[in-house]
Amino acid sequence: MQQRRNRRAGVEDRWTKADGLPSTRNGIGMRWRARYVDAVGREHNKMFGRKVEAQAWLNQQVSDQVTGTWTDPQLSVITFGVMAERWFKTKATRAPKTVAGYRSLLDTVILPRWGDVALGDIGFEDMQEWTTSLSVNGSTKRPGKGLSASRVIQAHQVVSGVLRYSIKAKHLAVNPAEDIELPGKVEVEQRHLTHDQLHRLSVASGRFRTLVLVLGYCGLRFGEASALRIGDVNIEARRIEVKRSVTYVTGKGMVEGSTKTKTTRTVPVPQFLAALLKTEIAGRAGHERVFPPRRGEYLGVGELRWVFNPAANTIGVPGLKPHELRHTCASLAISAGANIKVVQRLLGHKTAALTLDRYGHLYGDDLDAVADAFDAAAVPLRSRGVLTTVQSGKNSG
Repeated sequence: MQQRRNRRAGVEDRWTKADGLPSTRNGIGMRWRARYVDAVGREHNKMFGRKVEAQAWLNQQVSDQVTGTWTDPQLSVITFGVMAERWFKTKATRAPKTVAGYRSLLDTVILPRWGDVALGDIGFEDMQEWTTSLSVNGSTKRPGKGLSASRVIQAHQVVSGVLRYSIKAKHLAVNPAEDIELPGKVEVEQRHLTHDQLHRLSVASGRFRTLVLVLGYCGLRFGEASALRIGDVNIEARRIEVKRSVTYVTGKGMVEGSTKTKTTRTVPVPQFLAALLKTEIAGRAGHERVFPPRRGEYLGVGELRWVFNPAANTIGVPGLKPHELRHTCASLAISAGANIKVVQRLLGHKTAALTLDRYGHLYGDDLDAVADAFDAAAVPLRSRGVLTTVQSGKNSG
């Protein structure tokens, strides 16, 4: 086995010999050479015109090795594009739609700018300038048309992911995409329907009447409803087991997989809706879709919206989206007294914090109810004269 070279470092004068006499290289090139041997025995060196500069560079290299932030300069010449492909291969186990999203961002937004750039040449300033420009210049698919704030943030997340991967692989010491200023997302108003509006919408949706009610009262995502099989519906127990979801993936079409949180949940079904579902699935096999399309295997949101959009106009809510029926479910559940944990389970959120961030404002009206409850608790105290006694004691003091 080849013996490793000893770890050593130093700065040498190339113009002067050890005895103080001029060397044969006197006056030729840069005078000072700083060099060191890394942890695996490879020697690195760099030339400088001034000794103080050579020593400062060497001190930094040695310090980085001690703190674990040192990277081999030869490794940082690898291009961002090469590392991006290595990073992308590690994401094969992610959801197909997520993987397709990474691929799209890399090909149309990120690699055209950074693909051929060496990792060591990527600086914070250039990264910030590019990130800001995305809101104006857009992607190669739509040049000159700026990306949305969400898309810019997604692009930054992918770039930063590749650079973090490069750091772990010892190709970089720091991430130049850290602390980049990103555009703020515009808060979209969460619309939700009343019971009356939801029922009128379902009637106006014709053959999708039951589907609209399932989205609005059971809180399923559209992809979950599209993947729903008859065997997942228990009419007697009035429960739906949400096990899987369908999503459209560019280049692959409709793909079935796990739910967004990769978990199964069970949601309750109102009695009137259970009766409609019973009619919907009567005489059909357990493996069949509850809501089948006219053609193909899965119902797509486009097919629904041919009916849904005119129905929304009919009830006076133009522009309503099927996903807003999930907001409707949350709103109606909260109005019925459901606490945040119940709403979390109903909607299939990963955490109650996510549910609270999204729907916490709907609990605002409960503040008056809390005050009323406190008033009610004080009534027997007043009847026994407790509050009067306390008040008299304060006055006499």
